[in-house]
Amino acid sequence: MKAYLQLTKAQLLLFARNRNVVIWSLFLPLFMMVALGMLVGDGMRFQVSVSVVDEDGSPAARQFIGELEKNEGLDLVPPPSGGGAEAVRDGEADMLLVVKKGFGDRVALPEEGRTAPLIALYYDKGNPAVAEIGTALIRQTVDRLNKRLVDFRPAIAVEEINVQSRPMSYIDFLVPGILSLMIMNNNLNGVAATIASWRERGILRRMQGTPLSSATFIAGQITARILLNAVQAVAVLLVAYFAFDVHVHGSWAALIFFILLGTLTFLSIGFIIAGLASTPETAGPIAGLISFPMIFVGGIFFPIRNLPDFLQPLVEAIPIVHLTGALRDIMTKGAGPADLWMPAAVLAAWLVVAFLVAAWSFRWDVE
Repeated sequence: MKAYLQLTKAQLLLFARNRNVVIWSLFLPLFMMVALGMLVGDGMRFQVSVSVVDEDGSPAARQFIGELEKNEGLDLVPPPSGGGAEAVRDGEADMLLVVKKGFGDRVALPEEGRTAPLIALYYDKGNPAVAEIGTALIRQTVDRLNKRLVDFRPAIAVEEINVQSRPMSYIDFLVPGILSLMIMNNNLNGVAATIASWRERGILRRMQGTPLSSATFIAGQITARILLNAVQAVAVLLVAYFAFDVHVHGSWAALIFFILLGTLTFLSIGFIIAGLASTPETAGPIAGLISFPMIFVGGIFFPIRNLPDFLQPLVEAIPIVHLTGALRDIMTKGAGPADLWMPAAVLAAWLVVAFLVAAWSFRWDVE
């Protein structure tokens, strides 16, 4: 027990004295969370910049432009200096809208059954997302105007009902993802590089020559990293609470359980990489090859349902997806044990298999 406590204390001191660990493991996740939280604000807003040229100059044209300004998805910018479609080609605006002469006259005397192309819309099909969203928003405004002109009275309306019990902003979505990313990086990448470095420098060989058992060594590593993750998780949650008013709506016990389970799972995977890699130079690329794709398909920064259909079965087998989903459900939806049995089972399966492989592949010395 004394050796275990001394080893845990020594590992914690190494963490505290290593500036790289402090910067990459604590300050980088906090910086990412604060930066993204400040950029997106209360929600993820997608705006299309539209430059408007009013060739008609009538009150009806000005009223139409005023309605465009009320649309939160459109950002009206001053008319282009060069004029014409060059503004879109040169990146001065995402789209160019021209209200042609005769717009006011047609609004004053609409003729049913006939349409006139009195609004020209220039856009770049090379940017399909902007073109599709901007076109849809502008068509909605034109459609409302046409319905008013022909005295259209809809007989059926759509009642919009929010099924979320609590309103969720992007920062509420992001914080659990940052926690999950931090757990993966600290344990999978961190332990792989550390153990491989100690093996190359002969530190593990000297430890092997002492009465210290491999079980005690691994237990000390696990305990130290659990404590490190706990401190980092508290720091992230405190900054999220005071800076962005992010709350944990579910059980703190469930949140701590999944942080612990995720830590043990990625620690085991990290020990596998450390067993396979002979040097830290090889451990780093192997860990990056595993962790880097998971950053983009793990549901950290955007929902996994936005991924292509052919990736869905593969993504559902990745541990970080279930860790991120469980943390997010606990924090935003107040999910209970009955809702979290699937991610718990998947993470537990990964933990058991990875631990057995890590125990089999662990080496004290370079072969």
